Amino acid sequence: MTYLERAIKDGYAHITGTDEKQKITYITSGETIKNYNDPEEKIRAEFWAELIYKYEYPANRIKVEVAVPDRLPANRADIVIFSDDACTRPYAVVECKKDGITDAEFNQAIEQGVGNATWIKLRAEYAVIIAGETRRVLDVSDKFGILEREKNVVADLPKAYGKPQEYRFYKGTANDIKPVSRETLIAAIKKCHQTLWGGGRLSPPTAFGELCKLIFVKISDEQKHRRDGEPYQFQIKTHEPSSKLAARINALYDEQKIRDPEVFTESIKVDDRVLHTVVSHLEAINLSKTDLDVKGVAFEQFMDGFFKGDFGQYFTPRPIIEFCVKMMKPEQDHDVLDPSCGSGGFLLHALDYMRDQAGEYYEKGSVDYYNYWHDFAAKHLYGIEINDEIARVAKMNMIVHDDGHTNVISHDALESIDKMHDRNKGFAENRFDLILTNPPFGSTINLAEKPYLATYELGTQTDAKGKVKIRKTQSSEVLFIERIWQFLKPETGKAAIVLPDGILTNSSMQYVRDFILEKFQLLAVVSLPQCAFAHFGAGVKASVIFVRKRGENEKPNDNEAIFMAAPELIGYDATGRKTESQLDEIVKKWKEFQKDAKPFFA
Repeated sequence: MTYLERAIKDGYAHITGTDEKQKITYITSGETIKNYNDPEEKIRAEFWAELIYKYEYPANRIKVEVAVPDRLPANRADIVIFSDDACTRPYAVVECKKDGITDAEFNQAIEQGVGNATWIKLRAEYAVIIAGETRRVLDVSDKFGILEREKNVVADLPKAYGKPQEYRFYKGTANDIKPVSRETLIAAIKKCHQTLWGGGRLSPPTAFGELCKLIFVKISDEQKHRRDGEPYQFQIKTHEPSSKLAARINALYDEQKIRDPEVFTESIKVDDRVLHTVVSHLEAINLSKTDLDVKGVAFEQFMDGFFKGDFGQYFTPRPIIEFCVKMMKPEQDHDVLDPSCGSGGFLLHALDYMRDQAGEYYEKGSVDYYNYWHDFAAKHLYGIEINDEIARVAKMNMIVHDDGHTNVISHDALESIDKMHDRNKGFAENRFDLILTNPPFGSTINLAEKPYLATYELGTQTDAKGKVKIRKTQSSEVLFIERIWQFLKPETGKAAIVLPDGILTNSSMQYVRDFILEKFQLLAVVSLPQCAFAHFGAGVKASVIFVRKRGENEKPNDNEAIFMAAPELIGYDATGRKTESQLDEIVKKWKEFQKDAKPFFA
């Protein structure tokens, strides 16, 4: 039961009307009636009830919509807590805003709240500004100057007119951090990114990289061993300047960086005051205990927007990923690789698939259930991403999904496999059972810049006289086909590869198709509609091919059956709006096809 539901049950307020025209009546505040459909009103109503039950202030001393006497322009305080039953001596003034407002709007709300709280005819000890999970409490008594906005910050509003606590959140108490809904988490992530980006202070990917570092610190702090009653460190402390908070957060980060140097190698590069604001957005949220599906969808929805346009190449839409995973059915002992993993979508959905499979064998929450999928995450998931910042995003994404980041490296996947092996022994030729990938389209590999082009069979060409020459250039997606073949286990290794249709249809690409049919058994081709990647800034028509690497002496067989499909509906359209999907039906038909074509499958 929420605090507001409890207040309604106890008769302090009631809500009337239909879903679209609801009114809330604050009975203890002169029966003040407000529009409950206003997002700002919902924030106020819940905090008003919180003041009664969590902060233990008498309901009859809490008023809403209190006029600020003689203030011009005319103003009203959203909530005022009084020190007396006659409600003549203000104790705290609260300014409520809807969730998701900008930092500038929140700072404006601080000025409004402090202005009301310090007004000569409404003189209070505390000003509280609240916008969803983001809160700021300031001591506005005579101890500090009227313009102070940092040294007078307190961790939380005191309970029942008492003294401010040193911290707001303590493990295992009523003031512990709580898991949150998907909407709340999405709003918090967006606010953090907006704060870090700062309208151009940092580039969007750099801002997201810094956010990843801070979320990493936040999760590490949550999971740190501490006794009940001990405070968390990732939070704002009473009367603590931004510089000291930043020093504490950086110390936590450096401590974890030593333990896990592969995740982040750089220091946090965020201004102290900006860091203070980000902490205020995140401190109340328990990321570790927030439901995994909530975290997954929240981060995915955020990155859905973030990776459009210039960064669309790093993000494959969820329906396409889920479809590929269901078609290939990874197993618990499979070594799975995405050699161009971007933000980590294929790896995460392979992990989700394994988590669902664990639920079929073991009771959720049991040690066996956890070990089943966590062992897969730690030992069998591998990713390569050439962009350092995006690789960081992938690692962070894996951490948020409860691990699997260990074997994600930032590297050019087309370089020597030996170099990758030197960094991580898991990367080797003929090593992987399954590859799921959407390699970058359209990039040109130039021999002058990338001498490794000469080492690829598809990096050469044969002239009319039969002489083999090294190509000066080759498209990246073509080289990835050969690299995938090198990584897969002979005979049994399989792959799902998103490729531009030009490779499958253009006459100039016949040599690539010949390579595919010689080196792989082509199991299935699923042609995607034009809209598949349009929402992410890429208009190239593409297909997914599903292949199996042939054995050393295996030759193509004229009787090999190939499954073909061309869905028109894939769960979303070119604008990103949700639609019906034929993809699950294709998976069903694929399973039936495999039974009939069994002699031709390894």
